[in-house]
Amino acid sequence: KQERQTIQVIIGNPPYSAGQGSENDNNKNLAYPQLDTQIRNTYAVHSTATNKNNLYDSYVRAIRWASDRIQDKGIVCYVSNGSFIEGNNMDGLRKCLTDEFSAVYCFNLRGNQRTSGEISRQEGGKIFGSGSRASIAISLLIKNPKKTGQCQLFYHDIGDYLSREDKLNIIKDFGSIAGIEWNRIKPNASYDWINQRDSAFDRFISMGDKKDKTAKTIFDNYSRGIESTRDAWCYNFSQDNVSANMSRMIEFYNEQVKTYQDLTDKKPRLDKFIETDSKKISWSSSLKQHLKRANRFEYRNNALVSGLYRPFCKQWLYFDQYFNHRVGQMPRIFPNPTLQNLVICVTGIGAAKDFNAFISDTLPDIQLQANGQCFPLHTYEKPDDKGGLFSTSSSEYVKKDNIPDSIRAEFRKVYKNPKISKEDIFYYVYGILHSPEYKSRFAADLKKRLPRIPFAQDFKAFSQAGRDLAKWHLNYETIEPYPLSESTGELGFESKHPYQVQKMKFAGKAREPDKTTLIYNSNITLSGIPLSAYDYIVNGKSALEWIIERYQVTTDKASGIKNDPNDWAPDNPRYIIDLIKRIVRVSLETLKIVDKLPKLNEKVWQ
Repeated sequence: KQERQTIQVIIGNPPYSAGQGSENDNNKNLAYPQLDTQIRNTYAVHSTATNKNNLYDSYVRAIRWASDRIQDKGIVCYVSNGSFIEGNNMDGLRKCLTDEFSAVYCFNLRGNQRTSGEISRQEGGKIFGSGSRASIAISLLIKNPKKTGQCQLFYHDIGDYLSREDKLNIIKDFGSIAGIEWNRIKPNASYDWINQRDSAFDRFISMGDKKDKTAKTIFDNYSRGIESTRDAWCYNFSQDNVSANMSRMIEFYNEQVKTYQDLTDKKPRLDKFIETDSKKISWSSSLKQHLKRANRFEYRNNALVSGLYRPFCKQWLYFDQYFNHRVGQMPRIFPNPTLQNLVICVTGIGAAKDFNAFISDTLPDIQLQANGQCFPLHTYEKPDDKGGLFSTSSSEYVKKDNIPDSIRAEFRKVYKNPKISKEDIFYYVYGILHSPEYKSRFAADLKKRLPRIPFAQDFKAFSQAGRDLAKWHLNYETIEPYPLSESTGELGFESKHPYQVQKMKFAGKAREPDKTTLIYNSNITLSGIPLSAYDYIVNGKSALEWIIERYQVTTDKASGIKNDPNDWAPDNPRYIIDLIKRIVRVSLETLKIVDKLPKLNEKVWQ
C-alpha cells in the first residue's frame, strides 16, 4: 500500500555506515540489489575516485532512494553525514544532486572528529555528542518541474572553533531556512562545491598516474603503504612478541582450514563457520578467501623486518603478502632489508588531515601518512620468479630507476643544466612538497588529487632543501640530541630501570598544559622544550607529540596483545629519552629549512 502512495516529502536522519569495523565482527551491511544498481548507474558512474565503497554508505543509499521515490516533484530533507560536501569519492553524488534537483540547500554543521590537531579544533563540537564522529549536514533537496535551467545551489558553513552548544544555539536562532544567509555556489567542471581546485595545478607534472599509462609522470611506479588490518598482531616494539603472536595466529588459522576442509556435510557459509575470538586471530576479507581455498601457510622468520609505523616511530613488522591484507608494490620497493631505497610518502587523496610529505628508508605503514601513497627512488625487479617476491637473496634483484629518462631530460632542458640527476629531481620534489606556498595555494587540489610538481624558478634551492630535510628526517636516531634539561626525582638513577617509560605527559594542568616541560616518568622530567618545536607538523600533529603518543605502553583491547616501547632498543636504555631530544632538534632544523624556501615563481613549460 505504501509503495502505491505518491510521496512528495521525505524527512529523516538516515544512519551512517560505510562498512563494518572489523572482519571479526561478521556484521556486514545488508545488500540492496536494486538500490545499489541505481547507485552504480548514477553516483558511481560519474565519480573519478578509484575506491567507491563509501558510495554504498547507508546515508548515500537513503539519498538515492529518496530521489527516486519522490520521482519528478517533491522535497527531501535529511540530517546526515556531511562527507558528501567535499569527499573526493563523492564527486559523482554531487554531480547527480545538481542534475536531479532544481534547488539544493546545504547547511554544513562541521564537527568531523576523525581529524586531529588544528583541523579538529576548527571542526568544533560534535552535534550528536558521542553519537557520531562524522561531520554533519542539513540538506534540503527540491524537485520542482516548473523550474527550468541549472540547479540553484545554496551553501552555508556554520563556522570554525564552535562548541556543540554554540552550534545548537546558532541553529535555534536561525529559526527557519529563511533566517539563514546563503552563499550561492557554482560547481566547477570537477563537481567541487567548496574549496575548488586551482587551474594552475593542471599545468604541473603529476607525481604518478595508474589510470593513464601514457601520462607524463615524475615517477613510473608508486604504492600505498603496508595495510595489515591486524596491526596489533603484525607490529610490535618487541621482535620476540611479533614472532610469538604471528606464530600463534598462523597456527590457529591452519587449524581453521583443516576443520573447514574436514567437514563432510554441506559446508556452512564461511562467516558462520569461522571462530571470531579476537584473542586467537584477526580476520580480513583476504584471509577468509585463503581459508575458503584451503591455503595453508607456515610462519617465516625472515618476514620479520623493521617498519616505519608512524612518523619517527619504528616497530618490528611481520611483512607477508598473506598476513598483511594489502602490500601493494612494497615487495618491489623494499624486497628485503639488505636492498636500500628511499620513498617519499604523501597524504592520501581525500584524507581528513592536511597534506604532508615524509621520507623513509624502510617499509612505511599506510598510516605513516594518512592513507599514504609512497613514491620510491628505485624499484627492484626479479628476472624470474625463483624464491617469490619475498626472497631474501639480494642477488636475485635488478635495481630499476623509478624516475624516467624523459623526465630527467625535461628538467635538464627547462633549467639548462645537463648535470641534473634523477636523485637531484627526487630531492627537488621533496623540497617542493614542503613549500608552505605550495601547500596553501593548492590545498584544495591536494585533497582531491595526487601532487603535481611545478618547475619552480630556483631548482637548486628546492633540491638542496630536499636533501637537507631528508638528512634530518632519515637520520633522526643518530643526530646530536637537543640539550634539554633533564632533572631526576629523589630515586634518581638508583631506580632499577630509570629510563623505562609508561606514559609521558606534559607538566601543568590537562586543559592548560605546559608544553615546555615533559614528565617522562615518575623520576625524570625534561624541560626547556622550545614551543616552536611544536610547529613542525607531520601527518596531522607535531613530530614531538607523535613521540609522546606512540612511545607509551599499550594493550590492544580486542587481542589483549601488549606493546611496550621499552622493548625497541633493549641494549640502549636511553633510546626513548634521547629520541625526544633528537626530535626537538629535527623539528627546529626542519622549520629553519622550510622558512628559507624561496617562492615558487613557477616557469610555464609545455
